[in-house]
Amino acid sequence: MRESDIHINRVDWVTVLLYFALVMIGWFNIYAAVYDGQAEKSIFDFSINSGMQLVWIFTAIVLITVIMVADHRLFENLSIIIYLIFIGILIVTPFFGKEVNGQTLSIGFGSFRIQPGEFAKFATALALAKIMERPTFDLSKTKNQLVAFGVLMLPVLLILLQPDTGTAMVYFSFLIMFYREGLPQRYYILGLGFIALSLLSLGIKENIYIVFGITALVIFLILLGKKSWQRIVAFSLIGLGAIAYSYSIDFVVSKLPEHQQNRIMVLFNPDLDPLGVGWNVTQSKIAIGSGGLWGKGYLQGTQTKFDFVPEQHTDFIFCTLGEEFGWIGSLVVILLFLALLYRLVVMAERQKTRFSRIYGYSVISILLFHFMINIAMTIGLFPVVGIPLPFFSYGGSSLWSFTVLLFIFIKLDSSRAQQLGRIN
Repeated sequence: MRESDIHINRVDWVTVLLYFALVMIGWFNIYAAVYDGQAEKSIFDFSINSGMQLVWIFTAIVLITVIMVADHRLFENLSIIIYLIFIGILIVTPFFGKEVNGQTLSIGFGSFRIQPGEFAKFATALALAKIMERPTFDLSKTKNQLVAFGVLMLPVLLILLQPDTGTAMVYFSFLIMFYREGLPQRYYILGLGFIALSLLSLGIKENIYIVFGITALVIFLILLGKKSWQRIVAFSLIGLGAIAYSYSIDFVVSKLPEHQQNRIMVLFNPDLDPLGVGWNVTQSKIAIGSGGLWGKGYLQGTQTKFDFVPEQHTDFIFCTLGEEFGWIGSLVVILLFLALLYRLVVMAERQKTRFSRIYGYSVISILLFHFMINIAMTIGLFPVVGIPLPFFSYGGSSLWSFTVLLFIFIKLDSSRAQQLGRIN
């Protein structure tokens, strides 16, 4: 049997079918998001977003074909070069890119434009997989941690210069992959503590309560273990640092751009300005809530049809689903995403090389982060940060980047029998 036939037989068709199911459901919802009740505009009309999305879908299929016929070794051999190419594009984007609403996110010629920050995700995943594949690369060692975080933080810093905080945040999803590859748990405990302290400091206006809470926690931790001077001093310094940070959080937030400050404040007080900064989230929650159990029916959503929710075909596409297909429709799509993520975990664990496994968990990390944050954003559990729903939201850069990200892994998985790499 030819090698190409072996690869075809080993393609995980369940994952491929889940991908196309999500893409097609997303396409129908994009049409619903721009439908205004005028039946003369077909879903295939290239003058509206659903028609253009169909073009992106067909071109995505071309990308899939190219990836699947390529030699699987190509992605590993060129991983660092691909990473450096996109780093170079990110460097020049602020100078030659197109500025929209104070952000320079896209670059290209004429009407053809891409967002380098989206494509740099898979490039970073490839580079990290290549660097971390060595058997001697141990994330418990400080030197290796600095290398891995250096590769991760370079595109983050360049994207923040655009500035695009939402896309930059996505790169921290690689911490999920780092955990699988052995990054010490203490970093995650400190990180979760930092996030919890930030939320409490923003939500509780009387800092004295936070001081009492931190003091009590420090005393409990000191009494819990062996009482040594080193332990007492260490926990006392951590407690003092936490208290100092809780008092500085308001100052830190005040230095953020005004629109980011507003999004954070709306998260803690949804009724702060329902006709202004809170409009998007308020209308999104109304749309989802009005769908009830079964929804109002396809193309029957009133919040959708009358454009109450801005950016409904991109970042807020999930509320279209909730209004027209209700709780049941939303549950079906969530289950499809969870099935895809579960399938990817199974695929990652069966890889024969560390490179493929690391890349697989990078794919899982990125998709999980987008999925969780986008839905949390539309129901008011997370600030609006402009993160698309994978395979659902309108846009060529979004669909292409997620497609390339996913199908490189599908290709690596289909070729695992021919991989002679190391098993960890």
